Amino acid sequence: MKEICAALCRIDSPDEMRDFLAEILTPAEQRDLALRWELMRRLKQGVPQRRIARELGISLCKITRGAKILKQDHSISKHYLSTGEQDESKNSS
Repeated sequence: MKEICAALCRIDSPDEMRDFLAEILTPAEQRDLALRWELMRRLKQGVPQRRIARELGISLCKITRGAKILKQDHSISKHYLSTGEQDESKNSS
């Protein structure tokens, strides 16, 4: 895992990262990763868990796990979700 993390850290282009993930993950794994990120993004925005479950067609258990992660004071996911929001606001300006 350490070696994979080091390889990911060396990639500085979103296009290259997308290509890399497409090479090492199956299409199903890519969808799962994107779905998990989307549910956490919606949780961070304050969307109710039941609504997320209904709209994304996933169980409350998956959403509960994401909610627990976001409640942690030093959550890396929460940090990068916030960073992504700042990047989006810059791009829309």
